Amino acid sequence: MAQATQEFGDWPLKRLMTEVCGSGHKSADDLTRAQATEAFERILADEPDPTTLGAFWLANRWKRNTSEELGAYVDVMCERVEYAEPDADPVDCGANYDGKGRSAILGVAAGVVAAAAGTPVVVHSGDRVPTQKQDAYKHVLDELGVHTELTPSDSADMVDETGFGFYYQPAFNPAVDDLFDRRDQMGVRTFVNTIETLANPAGASVHLGSFYHLAFAKKVVDTFVESEFHDLDRVLMFQGMEGYDDVRPGYTKVAEWDAAGGADGADGDAGSEGASFDDFEIETAEYGMDLEEADLAVDDVAVESAEITEAVLTGERDGPFADAVAVNAALRIYAREDADSIEEGLDAAREVIDDGSAHEVLEALRHF
Repeated sequence: MAQATQEFGDWPLKRLMTEVCGSGHKSADDLTRAQATEAFERILADEPDPTTLGAFWLANRWKRNTSEELGAYVDVMCERVEYAEPDADPVDCGANYDGKGRSAILGVAAGVVAAAAGTPVVVHSGDRVPTQKQDAYKHVLDELGVHTELTPSDSADMVDETGFGFYYQPAFNPAVDDLFDRRDQMGVRTFVNTIETLANPAGASVHLGSFYHLAFAKKVVDTFVESEFHDLDRVLMFQGMEGYDDVRPGYTKVAEWDAAGGADGADGDAGSEGASFDDFEIETAEYGMDLEEADLAVDDVAVESAEITEAVLTGERDGPFADAVAVNAALRIYAREDADSIEEGLDAAREVIDDGSAHEVLEALRHF
C-alpha cells in the first residue's frame, strides 16, 4: 500500500472513506477535484481492495456526487478513451448503457431518420453493462444486421459514410469496460453509470441525453463545464422512457443549454458565464405523438425494436411507433440546430420517412 500511496498521492480510498465521504449521506463531505481524480485513477488501476471499493461507490451514491467530482471522474476516464472524430460533427446520444427492459428502443430509428434529414448522429453503448443489463443500442443494431463491434476509426468512417455511427464501449473505452466485474458485484448503479454516457467518443459539440429530474439535467451540464476535456456548444436533455434517450409520451420536460447564451436571456445558473440554461415543457400530443407509454411496450426489446425500426423506415408501419420515431428524430435535428424548432424538425423527419431516404440510410449501415 505504501508503494501505491507514493504512486497515486495521499488519498487511498480507505482514507477518503474515513475522513471525507464515508460518514453517511447527511454528514459526508464532498471530495475536492484532486481527491476525486486520485480516487478514480486508483480505481481504474485496480488498486483498492474489493470491500473498500464497494464502500466508496456506495458512499458516493448515498451522498450524491457534485458536478466537480463528476467532472474529475469524466476527465480521468477521457484520458483513457480512444477518440475518433468523423469529419461530420454529429449529435452525441448518451443513453443509459444498462438499457431498457419494457419499452421499444427508438433511438436507432430516430437517429437514422435524423441522419437522412442531414443531422449526423452518433450512439454508443456496451454489451449489457451493470446493473440492469438490459437491451441497449448495440442489441437493436445487431438484430438489424449492422456491424457493431467496430474500432473507433471504423465507427468514425461509419458516420461519414452513412450519417449514423455506433461506437462500441469495449473498443473506445476499455478502461471502464474493465470495471465490469467489480460493478456487477455491486448490484446497484454507481457514478460510473453516469460518466460512461458522457464519454463522447466522436468528439461531438452537441450532446443529447435524458434525465428523471430536472436537477440531474443541470448537474450533467455543470459536469461538462467542470470537465477540462470536453468543450461542448449545446446540451439537450429530456425526460426519457426508462431513463433512456427516447422521449416520454405525454407531458415532457426539456432542458436546453447553449454555451454561447440564448437570445431570450434565459437563466444562466447552470454552466459557464455567458451560457444559457433553459427548460420548457412539451405535450407530445401536439407533435403527433398522441399515445401513452403503454403503447410503446414490447416483450422482447431487441428483437421487437429492430422489427419496429424496419417497419417504420420502410413506411409499412404508422401509428404510435411511427409518431414516436418522428418526434425523437425531430429532437435530434433540433439539438444540432439543423431546425429552428421541434415542429420544423418533425416536418423534416416525416419527409425522409415518406420518401424512403431513411430506409436508404439503414441499408447503407447494413452494407458498411
